[in-house]
Amino acid sequence: MSKDQISPLKKKFLVPLAYIVTRVYLSSIRLKIVNEDALRKHLEKGRKAIGCFWHQRFFGALGYAKRFSIFSPSVMISNSRDGEIIAQVALRLGFRPIRGSSSRGGKEALAAIVQDLTQNTCVAHAVDGPRGPKGVVKAGLIRMAQLSRAAIFPIYISVDRAWITNSWDRFLIPKPFSRILIRWEDPIFVPEELDSDAFESIRSDIENRMTRGHAKDDLGWGWKRPL
Repeated sequence: MSKDQISPLKKKFLVPLAYIVTRVYLSSIRLKIVNEDALRKHLEKGRKAIGCFWHQRFFGALGYAKRFSIFSPSVMISNSRDGEIIAQVALRLGFRPIRGSSSRGGKEALAAIVQDLTQNTCVAHAVDGPRGPKGVVKAGLIRMAQLSRAAIFPIYISVDRAWITNSWDRFLIPKPFSRILIRWEDPIFVPEELDSDAFESIRSDIENRMTRGHAKDDLGWGWKRPL
């Protein structure tokens, strides 16, 4: 057995347990959704979409993916042993895992997502993951949109109460019974042909939008500064 695989016994018991704990925990969180119709109408027309978010904030929104199960959203998950457990839990939460690593072999990970979008309609993508820097939109998002012809939909995820970890991105774990706002930006379309200046302009514009959008929503919950 590869060191990156989990044993059948662990898979049989650990994955269902992790899923149940996650679902029970997420069920205590109250969600408020804004501008979801923009994405739904886009997908219902058979168009492709990339939902992009900060790595720091995805955990509290995991249960929300069930609302899009009809579109079978994909997500990149590493090939590690921990990644195998996460992938199995993600399947049960409504995601379709694509195994790979954007930190090791980034070109291969990008190619895998673009290939997936030739057959499917949407992907969830942490634009500054998996190792940062925090709050920086990586160029892979723009290349992904160029190659797949998918529209980019920034997702703003903010929470009224959360534990903040000491990880590179100050990862947020919403406290039980907290409230989360999930707000969708209108679609951003990326031309197939871009010179380096236009490419950077789009990348930095999305980064600035996401920074401002999250700051607005964080401060709206009463945080003293953006998370």
